[in-house]
Amino acid sequence: MAKPSKTSSQQKKGLHPRNPHRARYDFPALVKSTPSLNAFVKKNPFGELSVDFSNPDAVKTLNKALLNHFYQISFWDIPKGYLCPPIPGRADYLHYIADLLAETHNGSIPKGKTIKGLDIGMGANCVYPMVGHRVYGWQFVGADIDPISVKSAKLLVDANPTLKGGIQCRLQSNPDHIFTGMINAKDRFDFTMCNPPFHTSMEEATKGSERKVRNLAANALKKGGDKGTASHAMSHADVKGINKGKGKPVLNFGGQNAELWCPGGEAAFIKRMIEQSAEFKTQCLWFTTMVSKKENLPAINQALKAVKVKDIRTIEMAQGQKITRVVAWTFLDKDERTLWCSGWSHLAV
Repeated sequence: MAKPSKTSSQQKKGLHPRNPHRARYDFPALVKSTPSLNAFVKKNPFGELSVDFSNPDAVKTLNKALLNHFYQISFWDIPKGYLCPPIPGRADYLHYIADLLAETHNGSIPKGKTIKGLDIGMGANCVYPMVGHRVYGWQFVGADIDPISVKSAKLLVDANPTLKGGIQCRLQSNPDHIFTGMINAKDRFDFTMCNPPFHTSMEEATKGSERKVRNLAANALKKGGDKGTASHAMSHADVKGINKGKGKPVLNFGGQNAELWCPGGEAAFIKRMIEQSAEFKTQCLWFTTMVSKKENLPAINQALKAVKVKDIRTIEMAQGQKITRVVAWTFLDKDERTLWCSGWSHLAV
């Protein structure tokens, strides 16, 4: 029975070394690639170019610029009220998955369409599959329970020539199922990924958003607050506005209910994911999920032991002051993983 491994001491705080968003945002370059961003770029009190991160239109336009400039995604938009994710943090998760895959590939990151990932809860934004395909050439299946999200994601894939043939979007018709219906009999995935809803109710999500907006306002007073690793360090209910007339923070860009909360919150969702992953133990090399709340790790590890996984990894990630982690597990032993990866011999960055 596997024991959870400790986060490697070699892992550094801050964004992944391969993440192109480690430095300050180069606003002149971003505006050049996406001129509509110019309307939101102003000098902050320290005389540095920035945008108002409490303004949802500014953040969405910044996302468009980042996706265009770094990943050649020429068209990106989301329906009103849907989750607008922070691009730097999303990219980080993908780079750590690449490192995980490299472990059983002689240290070389496998690249190209032979590698296939499943994104559980891709959302209307489809960011994980888009960035993963553009950086590593991987194939993706994106799954979501919301028909509007699936429709939006399909539109993004069809509208961008750079994504042609790289991403398939699937609607999960049963909200109680995570992998059933998304992993078909002939499917083989090298990894799955998920950024689960981590609140237990809409009330909890709103309270959490209020705290984050206050922190965002406080951080804005500190010099250097517009760094990619600081001012964009938000997730799930990330992009909040401040109702200045009433002085109260509001959820005006924080995502739909299914993106923010579910009964039992993050712990219950991941427990269900772990239990269902056992049904597909031979069809996936690594199952992974984001874990926002550190206090959920003991229960997650216990659930993994209960389904008799062969290996568990806990990978810590940091973006600004926010610490989060990826938990990965596999039902394949070392020899089985080596055999699985034997067809990757020609795939390397």
